[in-house]
Amino acid sequence: MTRNHPHPSRRTILGGGAAAALALAVGTAPTAAAAASATPAAPTGPATGPATGWPTEFPLPDGFLPEGITIGARPYAYMGSRANGAVRRTDLRTGEGGTIYTGAPGTAAVGLKVDHDGLLYIAGGAGGTATVVDSRTGRLLTTYQLTDSAGCFVNDVILLGDRAWFTDSRDSVLHGVPRGRQGGGRQGEVRRLPLSGDWVQTPDVHNANGIVATPDGRGLIVVSSVPGRLYHVDLGTGRAIELALHGADDVANGDGLVRVGRTLYVVQNRLNLISVFALDRAVRSATLRRTITDPRFDVPTTAARWRDRLYLVNARFTSPQTPETTFNAVAVPL
Repeated sequence: MTRNHPHPSRRTILGGGAAAALALAVGTAPTAAAAASATPAAPTGPATGPATGWPTEFPLPDGFLPEGITIGARPYAYMGSRANGAVRRTDLRTGEGGTIYTGAPGTAAVGLKVDHDGLLYIAGGAGGTATVVDSRTGRLLTTYQLTDSAGCFVNDVILLGDRAWFTDSRDSVLHGVPRGRQGGGRQGEVRRLPLSGDWVQTPDVHNANGIVATPDGRGLIVVSSVPGRLYHVDLGTGRAIELALHGADDVANGDGLVRVGRTLYVVQNRLNLISVFALDRAVRSATLRRTITDPRFDVPTTAARWRDRLYLVNARFTSPQTPETTFNAVAVPL
């Protein structure tokens, strides 16, 4: 995003602002140890069905500057801070939570994903890094320096196969970081995948942003925020095919992506909107089925699904980005 605050921001910021947000329940536990010890046992059963009675609106700490959110196999949301790279964990059932990773001055936690083994993969924004943190202990495991370019912005991440794939909004390349506590069996090798084919790289704006796997798990879908296009990327070659959009001219301000089957949810940040598309089987076109909005949206950036809800963080880019600015996270029904 375009940055209108003193800390690096993850998403493209183009349109106009909106209201406050729905939210995850986020408490104020101050330490990683306290948050971990207070975490209740996860319920059994599949991640399906309604989340009836669970909180939908909860505050984040003042000045947190949220941007990324991820939810794994258990009902906990992890949210990253642009202010200092910290990560907070919130119990979706109660809203209780706290900081599990304190980050460090001058760093940012932008997009993030939690793996089945409890590892968090975190995009480092303008720092050009991919960081791996143990979500169970809050311990920093490793940091990959993906690029030395001063003009980079490592923005979002998806887990697919043996790698975590990161977008760079300022460069036409994806970075594949090995997954797993043993480096995905590849001894720390990072794969660099240049984008080609239909891909258009526009100078001086955020391009590649949100990223998800295709329904068959063989490729990736990437949104380019400016001017608002969706691409199907071949993991073997990096060749990008632009998706034909039906029912919408573009996905301007496209930010976080969530895919459920062949349904693609595109968060359009400053439009305070989620556009819901149906993908064709070959992932060559996307048809707009409906849109989701809410008066509590205030520049939502990324989203994560749990059961019948999408949870989003409000980045509030149209508001002052100060240590006193209030923030929250939000939930809306699918």
